[in-house]
Amino acid sequence: MSVPARPPLTERIAGAPISWGVCEVPGWGFQLDVDTVLDQMREVGIVATEFGPDGFLPDAPAAKAAKLSEAGLRAVGQFVPAMLHDSEHDPLPEVEVAMAGLVAAGASTVVIAAATGVEGYDARPDLSDAQWATLLANLDRITDAAARHGLIATLHPHVGTLVESGTEAERVLAGSRIGLCLDTGHLLIGGGDPVGLARLHPERIAHVHLKDVRLDLAKGVQEGRQSYTGAVADGMYVPLGEGDVDIAAIVGSLEDAGYAGWYVLEQDTILTGSPSETGVDPAADVRASIAHITAIAERVESGL
Repeated sequence: MSVPARPPLTERIAGAPISWGVCEVPGWGFQLDVDTVLDQMREVGIVATEFGPDGFLPDAPAAKAAKLSEAGLRAVGQFVPAMLHDSEHDPLPEVEVAMAGLVAAGASTVVIAAATGVEGYDARPDLSDAQWATLLANLDRITDAAARHGLIATLHPHVGTLVESGTEAERVLAGSRIGLCLDTGHLLIGGGDPVGLARLHPERIAHVHLKDVRLDLAKGVQEGRQSYTGAVADGMYVPLGEGDVDIAAIVGSLEDAGYAGWYVLEQDTILTGSPSETGVDPAADVRASIAHITAIAERVESGL
């Protein structure tokens, strides 16, 4: 049986509402309306997107799918923070709700984050071995549930969650069957090595969030001199190619290994007001990131 051809890299570039400052964290910043964000995605040439936080798109699965279709956008996946480490809490029902919306919209991927149970990403507890065992077992349960729905489950190492560092990501890879969402920014900020992870474990990477970050601000978060939210507000995330993440090395390693999934462009942003009031244009940064990844794609596909 023939294997389907892998779509060109340029056809696997997607967007996410966080690049327009739309975030699930209360008080994150000015929140643009859904029509503005989706319209600007299409204007800059994005063809697919993740859902964004609950409440950004309509809640009902069919309405969610219709909203994206009307905007001319394909659905990719959804970021779903879930509390996985508490033996008295079952995260599967809430994740199943998200999966229903993903299936209705024809998306492929559920992106799980190991939530602490506290709002925001500025503090997190240490887990006991028993809590780690519960977390890993829940990841396998979610993996199996996703497969029943025809979806791919991934775990997203994320600053301020219970899996943020390279060491914690390795523990997930060794102790569960779930795929990994490689977030090139969060992993670096959390003290991990996104380039090394892409080279060592390409077979476990099922989804990619492409971010670039300023290492000087990331080190402030790592060393406790700056809160994560404060660093985002100070511009820790920058367009691809303007920071300290080796995006070309990561993409090259994954493509050489046969990765056929999405590259979701994310530049976490906090808006202090509407673009008309502040003069800040999130779409301009997204255009810069698209230009950078497109240039990398041309080099990869030409064998350079």
